[in-house]
Amino acid sequence: MEHNKKVLVSGASFAGLTTAYWMNKMGYKVTVVEIGNHLKMGGTPVDIKDETVNIVKRMGIFEQIKAQRIGPEKWEFKNADDVSEKTVFLEKQPDNEFEIERDILLNMLFDLVKEDVNFIFNNSITSLNEKKDCIEVAFKDGSQSQFELVFGCDGIHSAVRRICFGEESEYARFLGQYFCVVIAKGSLVEAGTYHMYAEPNKGLALYAYNNKTDIIFTFRPEKEILYDYRDQEQMKQIVQEQIENMSWRATELKEELLNSESFYFDKFCQIKMSSWTKGRVALVGDAGYCASPAAGMGGSLAIIGATALADAFEKYNGNFELAFEGYNREFRPFTEEVQADAVEMLDKLLPATQEEIDLRNKNGFEF
Repeated sequence: MEHNKKVLVSGASFAGLTTAYWMNKMGYKVTVVEIGNHLKMGGTPVDIKDETVNIVKRMGIFEQIKAQRIGPEKWEFKNADDVSEKTVFLEKQPDNEFEIERDILLNMLFDLVKEDVNFIFNNSITSLNEKKDCIEVAFKDGSQSQFELVFGCDGIHSAVRRICFGEESEYARFLGQYFCVVIAKGSLVEAGTYHMYAEPNKGLALYAYNNKTDIIFTFRPEKEILYDYRDQEQMKQIVQEQIENMSWRATELKEELLNSESFYFDKFCQIKMSSWTKGRVALVGDAGYCASPAAGMGGSLAIIGATALADAFEKYNGNFELAFEGYNREFRPFTEEVQADAVEMLDKLLPATQEEIDLRNKNGFEF
């Protein structure tokens, strides 16, 4: 499919880099614009399983991922006195299921495209003006350019979605819970171990790997909390208020949560849209069908979605209108299933009553 058509990808995370890879492979001239001044590092490990394994084999990075695999060996369900009421030992992951550090996988994808794709960092899209045979794009730095297609791969708070489809509030479905994640240096628990502690509507979890520890705090308030996702101090204040008076290791972990450079806070929500495409614009990954971290496959869902879109382009010989229709039609059942599973998982991850906590600490739970 040789041609000189230019396409723009907004966002340089899993959805954006995978979309850039496939579009470049099909002969498009790809530009990626990223609001940050470099790839956004940090975040919890990514699960590579089922269809994602087939995709990374197609991309030629399966063996690299296999060499970097990590994964929990046991789960411990803790009480307030730090006693493990239940320990679950996990079987070794099969060869169709991997866990890998987010940053390592992101760099692998970047390495696949960095020589062939034009990257513009520290910039973002401010307007889209669709013409008969192209889209005029204006950028934050004042520059303008024309592209055949634009792909919004810019996450749950997508600017492309806001500009082209409407405000986030039209598509975001709040799931009743919030989460805060930081990555601490060193092992706060035994390597390869996951510790979980809960009080009614509040939970803390620790997962250690490669001399670092993910700290995850979740809570379910009585009503939705309004905040600005760009205001880190406001979000830290919310975390401080919610974690106050918790037992177990909360006092120690609160300091890590509030003082870490890797601080990340958001609400559990899903993006639900009747169409992920409009004219010459398509949304990929969290921008179009975020399932929430409870799905356990945010990175994988983005990779699968970008590949589903690319496969639609191949199927319809580059006819973007037919490809977009196929993408909307054929990939939707999968996203709906993932979103439904995530809602079910949320209740398991954060029990609402002491009775539910006692039951979980006694029996553990299955994923």
